Amino acid sequence: ALARAGGGARFAPNDCDLSPERSVLLLTGPNMAGKSTYLRQCALAVILAQAGLPLPARSARIGIVDRLFSRVGAADDLARGRSTFMVEMTETAAILNQGTSRSLVVVDEIGRGTATLDGLAIAWAVLEALHGTLRCRAIFATHFHELADLADSLPRLRPHTMKVREWRGEVVFLHEVVEGRAGRSWGVHVAKL
Repeated sequence: ALARAGGGARFAPNDCDLSPERSVLLLTGPNMAGKSTYLRQCALAVILAQAGLPLPARSARIGIVDRLFSRVGAADDLARGRSTFMVEMTETAAILNQGTSRSLVVVDEIGRGTATLDGLAIAWAVLEALHGTLRCRAIFATHFHELADLADSLPRLRPHTMKVREWRGEVVFLHEVVEGRAGRSWGVHVAKL
């Protein structure tokens, strides 16, 4: 019924392996390729499983988490006088202070609310903390492709990217998560849309 209600759009099933030897999934890819949807999909599967509800999956093996943290979205908090960046940093600090090795953390584009080099440095440090200090399971979506270089020094980090094809000069988003590093950002192509 859900597939039929989708207005004819094709659903792209994706795997998510956060087993102990590959517990941090780094996800790169262009805007509109499905990174945020993938994060939400994985988080919702964990919530459904922990509630004992059926999952929309062929098979699943999901461990219990003590907490699920989500750092997704970009909005300021005018009532409290906090900028988008301050909200992002406050939420990130809460994750790093309250998370455990039994937690699942989903992070969407941390560091985007400040200058590029500062954002990259913050994302780099947070990724290292999730991997090394918390030792939690995490899915970390980013446009900072340089973070994939951390796979050389963080043994449980696995770079993934959203599959994209170019066809007749147009970008086609396949909404498939594949292991590997992004070849390019496609930002200019997406801006033309």
